Amino acid sequence: MQFHHNGYVSEDPRIKPAAGTGVDRSEDLPDTMDVLIVGAGPAGIITAAQLSQFPEVHTRIIDRRPHRLQIGQADGIQSRTVETFQAFGFAQSITEEAYRIAETTFWNPDPENPGQIIRTDRTPDDPTGVSEFPHLVVNQARVIDYFADFARNSSARIEPNYGWDFQTLSVDESQEYPVEVSLVGTGNSNHKEVRVVRAKYVVGADGARSGVRRSIGATLSGDKANHAWGVMDTLALTDFPDVRTKSAIHSNSGSILLIPREGGQLFRLYVDLGEVPEDDKGKVRQTSLEEIIERAQRILHPYTLDVKNVAWHSVYEVGHRLTDRFDDVPLEHLGVQHPRVFITGDACHTHSAKAGQGMNVSMQDGFNLAWKLGYVLSGRSPQSLLSTYSAERTVIAKDLIDFDKQWSSLMAATPEKLVGKEGVAEFYVRTAEFPAGFMTEYQTSELTAAKSFQHLAAGFPVGKRFKSAEVMRLGDNNRVHLGHHHRADGRYRIYVFADQDRAGQETAVSRLSDWLLTNIDSPVLRFTPAGADIDSLFDIKVIYRQDYTTININDAPPVFRPQHGEFGLMDYQKVYTVLDEVSIFSQRGIADQGAIVIVRPDMYVANVLPLSGFDQLRDFFAPILNEQR
Repeated sequence: MQFHHNGYVSEDPRIKPAAGTGVDRSEDLPDTMDVLIVGAGPAGIITAAQLSQFPEVHTRIIDRRPHRLQIGQADGIQSRTVETFQAFGFAQSITEEAYRIAETTFWNPDPENPGQIIRTDRTPDDPTGVSEFPHLVVNQARVIDYFADFARNSSARIEPNYGWDFQTLSVDESQEYPVEVSLVGTGNSNHKEVRVVRAKYVVGADGARSGVRRSIGATLSGDKANHAWGVMDTLALTDFPDVRTKSAIHSNSGSILLIPREGGQLFRLYVDLGEVPEDDKGKVRQTSLEEIIERAQRILHPYTLDVKNVAWHSVYEVGHRLTDRFDDVPLEHLGVQHPRVFITGDACHTHSAKAGQGMNVSMQDGFNLAWKLGYVLSGRSPQSLLSTYSAERTVIAKDLIDFDKQWSSLMAATPEKLVGKEGVAEFYVRTAEFPAGFMTEYQTSELTAAKSFQHLAAGFPVGKRFKSAEVMRLGDNNRVHLGHHHRADGRYRIYVFADQDRAGQETAVSRLSDWLLTNIDSPVLRFTPAGADIDSLFDIKVIYRQDYTTININDAPPVFRPQHGEFGLMDYQKVYTVLDEVSIFSQRGIADQGAIVIVRPDMYVANVLPLSGFDQLRDFFAPILNEQR
């Protein structure tokens, strides 16, 4: 963390000085704004948090609840999401209070006594070592709290306006604020008050029954699995030995997915309620808590379950639905109309809860959209950038639903149906990278280049998230994870992996530095706003192959030693070297001739280029960014 560049800071450095729209920000919801976010759940709050890094953009977020969420339904936090938390600065804090999933056990009928269950398998949670971050379980409300703190402490000072329920919207492109939104008050002080506000863009993060989705004419389509589950967060006495271990349980009386919760005693049970008749008409949702508990007790036999308290419970039917689009542009108008209204999270895709994907994918929706809105509204990018949101995230949601259909079917299957087929444990291991959040791969587009030079950095696949590795930070001789310094500050990252030449000489790295700082085609010179710090748009780092004891930081070319802030102080966190015992170059398949790896603000690899790829670097950013000179 760096925070003294504009002068000495003695207070909490996470609370940034107010700037832009954060100065004298009104607590009341105004009549006009740049972005209105409807819904302060995970998808909405991460959108607000990322937009808080653009204080020149006036962002407001509303929620129909009269206050913050207190008990959340979602609780599973995948490793990719913890990486995202790191970018927002609270991965360590939330990990300390969360339950950490180390392994999953699998229980099935005892062949010698089928009326009882026995443990038949166990697997580590991350069997392939896909991430250095853990798989967590923590209340959704706490996730929202952390993002809300980040947004509140940022220069834009964004805070939710609770107690406003969305009604309808309409778009009139002749207006400065084209989207007109009707709201009604739900709080004590504004009960039934009707408001009309206007925005340049609206983000609907208002759940599966989304009013924003309805207003733009998008529809959820898909199917039901005709299977119901009861879910409860419980405090109980039990002799089931794996009650503090994630467990997939199949018995002749049904199935349970057991998820330990944070705090040491609480755990969640997803209890199989069986097939739902076609003519049920929702009656299964009236299943009593007592019946859910009784079913759980039968499934766990011979172990006992004495429920002392239930913090929350619900009944749901598995359904897999996806919208045809994630914005208000009709399919027949793609490419000729720019979107004004977007939907995220459950407003776009619904599925079962047992794979722990809903909250995680929803937050990645918001992360993807928010930096693009920030770029367009701050003048950094053309409006066409916003069309990439629906194009990218629709594909990801489709892949999620296909995966969840397989997983939920396996969890609902009876032991007899699984005989001779791939079991739950085998499927869990084979597909571990997908639910962890690491199979997202954006296809070639204006934001994601073709893989023409992928061989130069094979371990950083273009379109996938930047997979971190440890390096030595030369400025302070600290061993750090390179990717952990990617902050959700809206900047592109350009990682320069050096060739075999040593620092301090005339090299391909030094020639790249000269070009970036002096050539009229340089993205740094073309797209950095006038008067801004030289690294305000591009965070450019170099990684050398030599031992850190053999290099002086002043040997690094000037682009990696930028001066910023009021006093023009040097940034000491741009120059890195390999570690003695393990090299990031070998870990990530960096070629001897080196490579440039470009990473988007939302942490996905956008391009891999040679160190001499000046023209390709120029051409890549030209359609994405607006000229600032």
